[in-house]
Amino acid sequence: MELFPAMPYDEWVDTKDTFHRFAQIVGKVRLAASVRRNHWWNVPFHLTGRGLTTRPMDGFCIDFDLVRHRLVVDRMDGRSAELSLIGQSVASFYAGLFEILHDLGIHVEIRAVPFDLADSTPFAEDTKHAAYDPALINRYWVILSQVAQVLERYAADFCGKTSPVHHFWHTLDIAVTRFTGRKVDPSAEADPVTREAYSWEVISGGFWFGDEERPWPAFYSYTAPEPAGLTEHKLWPDWAAWIPARGSHLAVLRYDDVRQADDPAETVLGFLNSAYRAGARTTGCDAAGLASPDGVTDPHLKHSH
Repeated sequence: MELFPAMPYDEWVDTKDTFHRFAQIVGKVRLAASVRRNHWWNVPFHLTGRGLTTRPMDGFCIDFDLVRHRLVVDRMDGRSAELSLIGQSVASFYAGLFEILHDLGIHVEIRAVPFDLADSTPFAEDTKHAAYDPALINRYWVILSQVAQVLERYAADFCGKTSPVHHFWHTLDIAVTRFTGRKVDPSAEADPVTREAYSWEVISGGFWFGDEERPWPAFYSYTAPEPAGLTEHKLWPDWAAWIPARGSHLAVLRYDDVRQADDPAETVLGFLNSAYRAGARTTGCDAAGLASPDGVTDPHLKHSH
């Protein structure tokens, strides 16, 4: 299987926009039905061998099977129901899912409008978004799975507080976040999502598929709150760059450039580590003390490497 297959933004934007709303509908169910975790770790999806999962919630679980292109709802009592992902508008998907939930005795209320998307048409009324190309959606999942394995390797080298490698349905990116250990007092004016997500100082790395503002997929990293002097630190490789983003900066490495590298996975790891070092130096994070090379914290093994 090809590592990091091509995924031009303009070739799948219609399918992406439809599936993004499918994901937000299921993600909002996850938000409503799961036990809250610090920094919203209860909310994102995790990957499976066939697609995406909410993980078990209050007696049930929802999976996107992106091999068979079915949405699967399983109850812990053994009952199950499925919905085809092919041929659905956002409105019909929304209606179909909630019919299944009702039939299975699952009662969940969500705010049934898109989050932070340009078109805020309520899900129940959205018949415009109805593109679903099975081959492209399967490729989306393959890329997520390959990126996840690289992020797991990156995550192994850090033994401080860290998030899982998880897929955010509101922004359609996959990320892992390292915490420096310093708490932050977020502004009371910030929205509650942001205040919870950034109540501790973080250095985050991940991958996103692009959007209207930046219509190209890319690997990224950021430090929040952004410390002074962050962008003065050089990134690796030379074609990585700091770019402005919502009042701060992202370290960005374009996916299509990575695909041309002799060793794409090692190139991504080198990029993420260079951005992490920039964040660690400017925040004063104890990078050496929080290191666990190859996932090892056993001091006898660690010092024998």
